[in-house]
Amino acid sequence: MSLAFPAAEPVLLPIEGTVEKFPVRRVYCVGRNYADHVVEMGGDPDREAPFFFQKNPDNLVSAGDGFPYPPQSDDVHHEVELVIFLKSGGSAIPASEAFDCVFGYGVGIDFTRRDLQAAAKKAGKPWTAAKAFEHSAPVSAVTLASRTGHPAAGRIWLSVNDTVRQDGDLGQMSWKVPEIIAELSQLFTLAPGDVIFTGTPAGVGPVRRGDRIACGVDGVATLSLSVI
Repeated sequence: MSLAFPAAEPVLLPIEGTVEKFPVRRVYCVGRNYADHVVEMGGDPDREAPFFFQKNPDNLVSAGDGFPYPPQSDDVHHEVELVIFLKSGGSAIPASEAFDCVFGYGVGIDFTRRDLQAAAKKAGKPWTAAKAFEHSAPVSAVTLASRTGHPAAGRIWLSVNDTVRQDGDLGQMSWKVPEIIAELSQLFTLAPGDVIFTGTPAGVGPVRRGDRIACGVDGVATLSLSVI
């Protein structure tokens, strides 16, 4: 078989403590998974069924790279999240078996063009342009689950120019890691290389060119970058 033009390079993420790389297949994101963030976005804090959206694999930005401020927006917000990396998958995965699919964890930022998202919500249109733009998902190196365990609690935080903006705990997630995997697998066939952003705590806010951002999940990973 011959190709009409060269295939795109695969998206490969570093794995902490090894020279191996994690090959990315798909990127899923969970919306409104912390009650305090639901409230700050004007929603009902009662637990609701999880909903999902996607970013593109090449939206991922490796640790150490800058975040280019995107066009068509004057209101880009940060959202720090625990990230799950899968080594296996399937459909209709029971929550009791979900941890068997996990390769590792990391921390990432779901950058959002909030003005475009607000306009899309008002018009009842998809959020794709607000969420899945270039460089919109900076992510740390993958930390093996054998090193971190499966974190159910622990601080998750983000600072801008050394001022803490988001400061929550994984225990505040409405839907926990095994539940997220189980629910997602009801809608999609999961597979090795899938990446899942698990939602953000309260404190999301705007970033500006020149800002220095640092974030982390205690015991899992940290990430730092500049808005360029």
